[in-house]
Amino acid sequence: MRILPCGDSGLLVEVDGLTEVLTLADGLRAAPPRGVLDVVPAARTVLLVLEPGTDLAEARRAVLALRVGPAVPPPVGDAVDIAGVDIAGVDIAGVDIAGVDVARVDIAVVYDGPDLDEVGALTGLGAVGVVAAHTSTPWRVAFGGFVPGFAYLAGGDVRLAVPRRSEPRTRVPPGAVGLAGEFSGIYPRASPGGWQLIGHTDAPLWTESGGALLRPGTRVRFVDATVAEPGAGAQEPDTGVRTASAGTGTEVGRRGGLEVVRTGALALVQDLGRPGSAAAGVGRSGAADRGALRLANRLVANAEDAAGIEVVFGGLSVRSGALHTVALAGAPAPADVDGTPVGHHTVVVLRPGQVLTLGAPPTGLRTYLAVRGGVDVMAVLGSRSTDTLSGVGPPRITPGVVLPVGPEPPAFPLVDVAPVGVPSVGTVTIRAVLGPRADRVADPAALARATWTASSRSDRVGVRLEGERLVRTPGEELPSEGMVRGAVQVPPGGEPVLFLADHPVTGGYPVVAVVLDADVDRAAQLRPGQRVRFVLVEPGHRTARC
Repeated sequence: MRILPCGDSGLLVEVDGLTEVLTLADGLRAAPPRGVLDVVPAARTVLLVLEPGTDLAEARRAVLALRVGPAVPPPVGDAVDIAGVDIAGVDIAGVDIAGVDVARVDIAVVYDGPDLDEVGALTGLGAVGVVAAHTSTPWRVAFGGFVPGFAYLAGGDVRLAVPRRSEPRTRVPPGAVGLAGEFSGIYPRASPGGWQLIGHTDAPLWTESGGALLRPGTRVRFVDATVAEPGAGAQEPDTGVRTASAGTGTEVGRRGGLEVVRTGALALVQDLGRPGSAAAGVGRSGAADRGALRLANRLVANAEDAAGIEVVFGGLSVRSGALHTVALAGAPAPADVDGTPVGHHTVVVLRPGQVLTLGAPPTGLRTYLAVRGGVDVMAVLGSRSTDTLSGVGPPRITPGVVLPVGPEPPAFPLVDVAPVGVPSVGTVTIRAVLGPRADRVADPAALARATWTASSRSDRVGVRLEGERLVRTPGEELPSEGMVRGAVQVPPGGEPVLFLADHPVTGGYPVVAVVLDADVDRAAQLRPGQRVRFVLVEPGHRTARC
C-alpha cells in the first residue's frame, strides 16, 4: 500500500489491484477515518476526500491500520423487487437504492450490440458464447465512472477481456452494454465511447430522485432478455424520476420569488455542493468560489450552505416579487436597484417590483447573489447546485424563470457591510502541493518556475493554463483514478488544467500537483488572460494566505 498526497485535503491510496481496491474501499466505507467526505475507488487506487483542516497524518494512520487482503464477496441472495415492483427489468435485492448498497441487481439485456460478433471473434467464443459468458458469472461494481450512473463492473468471465475499439464512437446510445479490458459497463446516457458494445438494456441506471442504481460493492447479474421469465421487464411503473425545475411564474409568484429578467453570460443556482456521491459518478459541484457564497449568505443571516445565484461576468437582472433582503459578494460587479447604485458585501433591501441589475465586474469573474431564505429550487441528492459537467441539478437559469425563495431564517442580519477584499486584477499566486503523480512529469518544479495565463477556454470544470509546456515522462497512461478539486492535471499536450467545482470524478491524465483548498476559490475568480504563478508548499502548510 502506497499513500500519496492530494493537496491538503485528500489522500490517494495505491494498491496492487482491483481485489485490494474493493477490500480497502469496503473497509473505509464501513469505518471511515475522521473527516472523510468521500471514498472514491478506481482501477488501482482509492481516493479519500477529506474536510479541509483534517489531520492528514491521522488519516494516513487510519488507512494503514486497515487490512487489505483478498476481498470476501457478500452473500448473494435471491433478487427481490423494490416495493414489490419490477423496474424496467431490474430486480433489486434491497430496500433503498438511494441509501444503501443492495445485495444483488439483475439486469435484463437484449444482446444485439453492433460489436457482438467482433467480440465473439476476438475471444474465440462466438456470439452465443459471449452471451453465455456474460450472463453466467456474477459481476460486482468496482467503481463509478465518467457520468452519473456509469459503473465499472469487474469479476466476470476472464475470457471476456477485450481491448477498447481503436476508433471510439462519437455517440453511444443510452442503455448500451459494453466490454473494455476486464470490465463490463452500461452507458446511462448518450455519450462518446470506445467500449465494445454487445447489447442494450432499459434499466434505469440513474434518477435524480434515487441516484445511481449500481453503486460500488453491488453484485450484478446479467440476464438474457430473450430467455428471461415471461413478463420480466414488461412493466413500466412510475420510478419517481422528477426533473429538477426552477419553477414556473404562476407557481412561484405566490411565494414572492425572484423573476429573472436577463442572465448575462451564465447564471446558475449553487450551494456548497453534494459530497459523498463520487463513487457513483456524481461530483460535489457547488459554488466555484465557496468563500464568496458563504459571505453573502452570512450577510443575510442564512445558513452558509443556502443556495444562491452564481453569475459569470455580471449581466444578471432580477425583479423582486416580494420584500427581500439580498447581498452580493465575489467579483465586484457594479450593481443598482432601479438605477440607484448599491454596494457589494452589504445588506440590500428589494421591495416588490424593484429590479436589481449587475454590470460587468472590473476584477474577478464570478459574483454571488444571496437572498434571505435561500433560492428554494428542488434539491437533487441533497443539493441545489447545478453541475455543468454531469447535468445533475437544476437547469441553467434563463430569462423569464421565477426562482422560489425559502422561508426566512430565525436569525437576523448583524452587520451592514463586511470590509473584505476583492479578487486581484494582477498576477495571482496560488499555493500547491506536489503529487500525487509528480513523477509522471520530467521536471515538476517547472510548474512553479513558469508564469501561466488563464485561457478563454476555462469554465467551471477547470482553468486551462497556457504557457510553458510540461514534459511528461514516457510510459503507459495511468488507469483512471479519483480526482479532487484543485488538482493540476497534465494532458498529453503539456499545458496544465486546474480543476474547479465541476471537475470529473475520475481521470487518467497525471496530476502533478494539487492546489491548497483555501486557494481554489481565488483560482475560480481568474479571468481569461490573467496571469498565474504557483508556489509549492508541503501538505501540512497552514500559513496565512499569500
